[in-house]
Amino acid sequence: MVKIRRALISVSDKTNVVELARSLQEMGVEIISTGGTEALLREHSVYTHPVSEITNFPEILDGRVKTLHPKIHGALLGKPDDPGHRQQMEELGIEPIDLIVVNLYPFEETVRRNNVTLEEALDQIDIGGPAMLRAAAKNFKSKAVVTSPSQYSRILAEMRESGGSLSEKTCFELAQEAFRYTAHYDNVISQFLGRKNGKESATLPPELRVQASRAELLRYGENPHQAAALYGGFGRYFEKLHGKELSFNNILDINAAVHLVAEFDEPTAVIVKHNNPCGVASAERLMDAYQKALATDGKSAFGGIVAVNRPLDIQTAAAINEIYTEVVIAPEYPEDVLELLKKKKDRRLIKQKGELRGLQSLDIRAVIGGYLVQQLDDYRLSPDKLKVVTKRKPSEEELEAMLFAWKVAKHVKSNAIVYARKDRTIGIGAGQMSRVDASKLAAWKAKEAGLDLKGTVVASDGFFPFADGLLEAVCAGATAVIQPGGSVRDEEVIKAADDSNIAMVFTGVRHFRH
Repeated sequence: MVKIRRALISVSDKTNVVELARSLQEMGVEIISTGGTEALLREHSVYTHPVSEITNFPEILDGRVKTLHPKIHGALLGKPDDPGHRQQMEELGIEPIDLIVVNLYPFEETVRRNNVTLEEALDQIDIGGPAMLRAAAKNFKSKAVVTSPSQYSRILAEMRESGGSLSEKTCFELAQEAFRYTAHYDNVISQFLGRKNGKESATLPPELRVQASRAELLRYGENPHQAAALYGGFGRYFEKLHGKELSFNNILDINAAVHLVAEFDEPTAVIVKHNNPCGVASAERLMDAYQKALATDGKSAFGGIVAVNRPLDIQTAAAINEIYTEVVIAPEYPEDVLELLKKKKDRRLIKQKGELRGLQSLDIRAVIGGYLVQQLDDYRLSPDKLKVVTKRKPSEEELEAMLFAWKVAKHVKSNAIVYARKDRTIGIGAGQMSRVDASKLAAWKAKEAGLDLKGTVVASDGFFPFADGLLEAVCAGATAVIQPGGSVRDEEVIKAADDSNIAMVFTGVRHFRH
């Protein structure tokens, strides 16, 4: 057990620090503090020794040097069970500090601001704080180190129960968290300076460091025999309003659904199953968009994920309520909608918080011995980038439909084929080893749903390597095609399109998704 007699408190985030210090003082703990923390505690009648009183040296250089002193670091690094350490400390007048409560200058918050200057960022690099945290964490067998207001209640409860002490187990866990905290802090600084230097890719740094706190343990992974957890800031963007806890697969599908629905400015509904869209549609009314999306593949929609990009109205909610839906995602839920949807206790209702477009992120996948890292595929196709390669140009309606289909195809597992009209999907073929098979699958799904492919357009996430894939779409009823182009047999494919009197455009960009 570590008996807490003296504590040093120096925090940037002052949440609940007065209550903490007052509670420590009531348990007979001597308080040392610095700068703004000292002023705040004194303002609330919590007596504290300034660090300068302990070190017999003033804070200097605008507060840049306060705690970098042997009487502080000796008090943290000295080992009480080492006779030599005890003797030196007594000779030098160094009294042990048993507990430090330190969180660091808000560097990460500072560099999130638009147009932050290098000088502003440098001012927020903490030097003394990390040094104290590492010193106390290294010596955890006789010290306790606290880095977050979320830890205050735990340590106070344990100290009250044990007569003012903390267990070695608690101190060890606190030390682990302190090292994680300082590692993340240093990583953020390193990445920011690399970007400012201009020699380091803001997207793909020379060293990959992924630092994320565990947000929650999940019941299991993709399958029940796999352990799983969620890390990072998912909760900053999504709030669960109702239903069972989210599963690993739910979270993957939510991620897929919201990325797809974010492609559209019009009222849009997306239905996702196993990370693939099984129906997408836009309309003036959200209810109509949902009904058209559902019509694409109502069978697959059973047990699926529904995402919309408008507040969920009662008519649309009632339609969603008619079939089993695992998760519903919307930016807002009026009270009457919540009341209706909450009647099914297990269904998860998720509120999307804020705009997801423009979020800088990496796609990271584990491979044997390392990681594959790439930018997210956030390319948005502009109509003026399209190249008409056939004799017949697409009509305005065909062009609208092609752009719609292209947005959807980007989010379908490769090989991907999407038949669509200007406001809805008609058939989707996903994840096939052959592009011809993907086209056949999409046509078969449309037929199963009772939808007519005549006059549709078709989008292909990659080029047609042979004319057979295109001819399959023509046979199904498509009159226009949008595809990347770039095959050595492009001329053969273009000739087949011309012979069939269909319009075809090249995007020059592919959207493989594996």
